[in-house]
Amino acid sequence: MKNKIQKQSITSLKNTLKHMVPAVFTAIIATGLGFIALFTSPVPMIKDFGKMLTIGIGISFVVGLFILIPILFTRDRFFPKEGGKINKKHGKAKSDVILEKITKKVVSLKWLVIILAIITSGIGIWGDLNTGVETDVETFMPQNNQELKDIHKLRDILGTTDQVSIMYSGKNVLEDNTIKWTDTMTESLKNEFPNVVVDTKSITSVLKQTNNGELPENSVEIINNMPKDQLKLFINEGKTKGVITVGIKHLEASELKSFISNLESFVTQNQADSVSTTVTGKSVLDVEMVSSLTTGRHKMTLIGIGLVFLGLLVIYRHPVKAFIPLLPILFIIGWSGGIMYLFDIHYTPLTATLGALIIGIGTEFTILIMERFYEEREKGLSSYESIIMANKKIGKSVFASGMSVIGGFSALLVSDFVILSNFGMMTLLNVFFALISTIIVMPAILIILDKFIKVKIPMETQGI
Repeated sequence: MKNKIQKQSITSLKNTLKHMVPAVFTAIIATGLGFIALFTSPVPMIKDFGKMLTIGIGISFVVGLFILIPILFTRDRFFPKEGGKINKKHGKAKSDVILEKITKKVVSLKWLVIILAIITSGIGIWGDLNTGVETDVETFMPQNNQELKDIHKLRDILGTTDQVSIMYSGKNVLEDNTIKWTDTMTESLKNEFPNVVVDTKSITSVLKQTNNGELPENSVEIINNMPKDQLKLFINEGKTKGVITVGIKHLEASELKSFISNLESFVTQNQADSVSTTVTGKSVLDVEMVSSLTTGRHKMTLIGIGLVFLGLLVIYRHPVKAFIPLLPILFIIGWSGGIMYLFDIHYTPLTATLGALIIGIGTEFTILIMERFYEEREKGLSSYESIIMANKKIGKSVFASGMSVIGGFSALLVSDFVILSNFGMMTLLNVFFALISTIIVMPAILIILDKFIKVKIPMETQGI
């Protein structure tokens, strides 16, 4: 009995290394290629996110290969456990019976499943293209945060807490014509942008405060006598650069981006010959950052799909076989976008990365099912028998893997930060879609597209 158990353990180890490890390695490569799409983002934090995800799956594979498998082998060989929960009626595990029934039903309705998936995904992609983008960073924070309340209170008192700066430079910003231009620009901004500009400050506004609202004739003399700490707020020590500070109302990034564009045009059109100007400041950087985070999501998704397809094409050397694992992923992307549009959930800098995450997580599941399907086909089974066997054997592992991902990301739901809880909720939803697509849609795809793939059945399997 002991020798029999030891032989079974060794056989199981060999089968795992021969069949499961290559399949998982292929899935890891595809997942990594999906995450590499995040590297195309111009934002360093997204690139770092992609880098850590790629490193993480590599470490997971190494840990599974060199730590988990030896532990399981040791347990089975030296601490064998007899039997398991078997359905007495069918002589099979309950989960196997359920998966077998689901797969048989899906296969019998394969065209209906595919048509429904295509229609709902197409509608979802249309909704995704019309889904809004949340760019107001204050909405990402806990709304009962004391610091946020303080900002709102300060804004009510001062009328503004946001600013942009107009920097100007020349040989000498204290020349008469530059002083006059600075004064004209400082005064004209409120009239030009009455709904946005709350206050403006420059060296000329300080001069006017000392002379009953009029520019003094001896401006240069007054400036030279100003305290250095006060002076450096508006011009540099070399008198070659100056700044006009523009206090503005709090705007969403889209409105702020439009205002900054109009302000740049106005300043350029009214620029003095003696100076060059630049509109800058933290608000300008915020607009650029949020714009870069959110506008590149379609590009990242398409690049991820392209990279995974090319990677699988190199591995399988068959275009249809390389495309099969990606088809369910395209459905998930459509469904995800449709849910966001339906429930008016706007994209944030975090949820903008969901396309790459879906590709990474989803392809792992679909590749494992497909690999097991063709393993059964190479044994001489029909496509129907193969998908029943594949879904029954691997489906349980995929479901367990998906549930562990759901469990991990569920922790984000309790975060006080809206941006994190939304990201957690959408990730859970997408993993759920990945399970649905893998267990229900993938069998229908494999059965329909199997005719385009020639399966080589070994001679020993054919009994020749």
